[in-house]
Amino acid sequence: MRENLFLEMKNYSFFFDDERFDMDIISNSTKQQLYELYFDKNSLYILVPFPTDQDDLLKVFYPKKEYEALLDVMRDSILLQFVFLSFIAILISLLFAFYSLSPLRKSLELLETFIKDIIHDLNTPITSILINLKMMDAKNEEVESITKSTKTISMLHNNLNTYLQEAQFASEKFNLRVLIDEQVDFFAPMYDYLQWDIDIEDIVLKSDKNAFSRVIYNILSNACKYNTSDGSITIKTQNNILSISNTSYGIKNPTKIFERFYKESDRGLGIGLHIVEALCEQLQIKKKILVKNNIVTMYLYLDKVTLN
Repeated sequence: MRENLFLEMKNYSFFFDDERFDMDIISNSTKQQLYELYFDKNSLYILVPFPTDQDDLLKVFYPKKEYEALLDVMRDSILLQFVFLSFIAILISLLFAFYSLSPLRKSLELLETFIKDIIHDLNTPITSILINLKMMDAKNEEVESITKSTKTISMLHNNLNTYLQEAQFASEKFNLRVLIDEQVDFFAPMYDYLQWDIDIEDIVLKSDKNAFSRVIYNILSNACKYNTSDGSITIKTQNNILSISNTSYGIKNPTKIFERFYKESDRGLGIGLHIVEALCEQLQIKKKILVKNNIVTMYLYLDKVTLN
């Protein structure tokens, strides 16, 4: 734009036929070059020789306010073009991404449906195995081993079922100590090298028993799997707060452990604590995790589900 103004000023100095410009006569004492574009606080101008007098110069100038107004118009035009082109680029990118990811999305939907069908079909044989095992000799070592393994598969099946399906929550009364004892009886034989310290008050809760059981199962599962070889697990209640503590080798990223598929080792699927997060939110149970001196403690605040 400056170059155009400069050329138009030069033309004006020859023909004086442009109303945008004005001129003045000044002394030839200035050290400024002829036919160069200059700025002052009020205008843009050039100096040209005066046709009839060598001692004077013609100053052809253009108001600075009008120049700045032109700049504003140009700036707005460029900004508008930038916004428009950015919108077009984003739209094209979204359409391309949608088109490119469509086969992947369909594959994931098909895979999820396939997994849901498998989980649904597994429910019947697992239940059948557990029922038949109850009818067999429980004192038999092989039967006891098969029962434990089947219960583990059943728990994993329930975890995946909770993760993949929309849960329908019911409200029922149950004893917290009895539920904790059931979970401890399940894990303690598998992790017989751990020391268990249980001190649970006789508290009655009103919530979804199955969902709450899922929460305790996943917390205890992590407490056992990521414990030390000579570690311990402590489960206590105080003032309607359930705390589950375990010795560990520490947690690198405590803020990430509830994220889906986050794992700090190769063990597990990385969905257990994510299920805890989702179920606690649904059951209106506040939770907090504290890591201190390699002791990991999960706190569950049961005020809203405790029957006083």
